Amino acid sequence: MFLSVFDIFKIGIGPSSSHTMGPMTAASRFLDDLRDPALCGSGTNRLASVSVSLHGSLAFTGKGHATDRAVVLGLIGLLPDTLDPDQAAKLEAEVHETKTISPSGIGLLRFDPTKDLIFDYGPPLELHANALTFNAFDNDEQLCHRETYYSVGGGFVMSEAELLAEREGAAQSLNAKKQSHDFPYPFGSAKEMLAMGQASRKTIAEMKRANERVIHGNALDEKLNTIWQAMNDCINRGLHLDGVLPGGLKVTRRAKAIHAALCDERGNNMAQPHVSNDWLSVYAMAVNEENAAGGRVVTSPTNGAAGVVPAVLRYYRDHCYGAHEEGARDMLLVAAAIGGIIKHNASISGAEVGCQGEVGSASAMAAAGLCAALGGSNEQVENAAEIALEHHLGLTCDPAGGLVQVPCIERNALGAIKAVSAASLALRGDGTHFMPLDNCVKVMLETGRDMNLKYKETSTGGIAVNIPEC
Repeated sequence: MFLSVFDIFKIGIGPSSSHTMGPMTAASRFLDDLRDPALCGSGTNRLASVSVSLHGSLAFTGKGHATDRAVVLGLIGLLPDTLDPDQAAKLEAEVHETKTISPSGIGLLRFDPTKDLIFDYGPPLELHANALTFNAFDNDEQLCHRETYYSVGGGFVMSEAELLAEREGAAQSLNAKKQSHDFPYPFGSAKEMLAMGQASRKTIAEMKRANERVIHGNALDEKLNTIWQAMNDCINRGLHLDGVLPGGLKVTRRAKAIHAALCDERGNNMAQPHVSNDWLSVYAMAVNEENAAGGRVVTSPTNGAAGVVPAVLRYYRDHCYGAHEEGARDMLLVAAAIGGIIKHNASISGAEVGCQGEVGSASAMAAAGLCAALGGSNEQVENAAEIALEHHLGLTCDPAGGLVQVPCIERNALGAIKAVSAASLALRGDGTHFMPLDNCVKVMLETGRDMNLKYKETSTGGIAVNIPEC
């Protein structure tokens, strides 16, 4: 399955790719179905109302992750990449007030979020921990259409039929058009990637670029620049905003104050050598504070892990000797190649495998990208990704209050630090190492499957149930 760099890096809104962007996209797909006049007849039996049920992790942490808000916004026809976050609250309030939606091409429908948006706290559906079921009724309150969608991580959404087909090995792609192309380097694993690099004498960035050009042609660099600009804008917003994050935990934004202190210390000969870690941390925290506030971010590969790759990329551009524009684009290409391998062979969903699949994957992606930008060989790049992922194995997803704040914000900072350390260690070697990346990815998936459900984004164990009383 081909995953483009723009599948891995998608512009959207916080706080969660699985819980916000995915459900919003699922709602949009459901609306597309409802535009078929054959579904609910016409005249007195026309389509009249809709309801939605959230299952598994989408129910347990849906309030904290703004899943209810995302569904409402999706049902009025909005999409994550074009939504204005500043207008979201007003639009959601209008639906709550009128208890109706009026999506384009469908007309007025009854939908009362307080009654028709149901949180199912029972066992999750069998196919995936993140599921939501949409129902459409006619004027006689007879069900005329039902569809279940699964938010499988990183903003990706699959219908039940698509997910079953993938499980059975019959799915072609999330995007059949992309899959129909002939790609010059169709690697689906790190082993294949290294073999193709050796045979072609091309770098991972060059192979990924050749694959992407099949789809995006000469517009590729401009699109890559757009992704980086969105990442950098998010960092800058986070560095200049303060206050308390929403949700009730009373978590205070810290990135602005830390950044101001770091700027004041520049040129000070008394600065500690580990100050570079503070710069990495503040870039990552700025992004994830924006994400927690529902701002515009880039999945990298998820919203919960959205700070790692941008932080390392900003670190490369602002702090590394010899950094240049092409190196930044190569970082995105190589990071996406690694992210695609992990998603194809395991998972990037916290609800499925814990945070090892989110921040762990992001750290591996960032480590590989930085290693490549600093001149690492293909073997060193693969080694950097493996080091970073290996040392996130077993990481749980247990957000306090179901909010993407504690431990998520600081966890991105540490993921960025690990990524730079992994890249540096790999560059000190020749690429030869004991544990191949593919094996590490397999271990991550097996560990996730064995992990207790309460540690996989349900907020029913770990940090989530050990919140201080004051």
